[in-house]
Amino acid sequence: MYDIDKTDRTIELFIFDVYIAIQKIKKASSNFDNAEALLYDFMAWDSVIREFEIIGEASKYLLKVNLLKNENRKIVDFRNQITHAYFGIDQDIVWEIIHKKLKPFEEDIVQIIGTIDNDLKIELIHSFIEDNNYLDFVVNALKELV
Repeated sequence: MYDIDKTDRTIELFIFDVYIAIQKIKKASSNFDNAEALLYDFMAWDSVIREFEIIGEASKYLLKVNLLKNENRKIVDFRNQITHAYFGIDQDIVWEIIHKKLKPFEEDIVQIIGTIDNDLKIELIHSFIEDNNYLDFVVNALKELV
């Protein structure tokens, strides 16, 4: 378990926050063929943007304890951009991140999850499954981690 300042959450929770947010982005964007179509569906677009904010915020803590490489600081920078310049978000950049960068980042997160103490990992997975029991795609993705 890692210690992080200014939060009562453990780093392992942030790791799973990122993993679940990735699953939600994949699901929310899966029915679209292009960036403009995603942008024009305000519920899907807003969902994707919100999940990127979660990824960026949680990644800040993962960087702090050196679980992510420094090159991943771009994730936090992207979060800051979409949070503070919401109406200036380029849908093509979001689309590119979803389709070219999300999968490798997900693989990195899965590797990090693999380093968590097995008993703690299983406990957290069960807890997150319970919390997300209404989202079959999240439950299934979490079960794959066991």
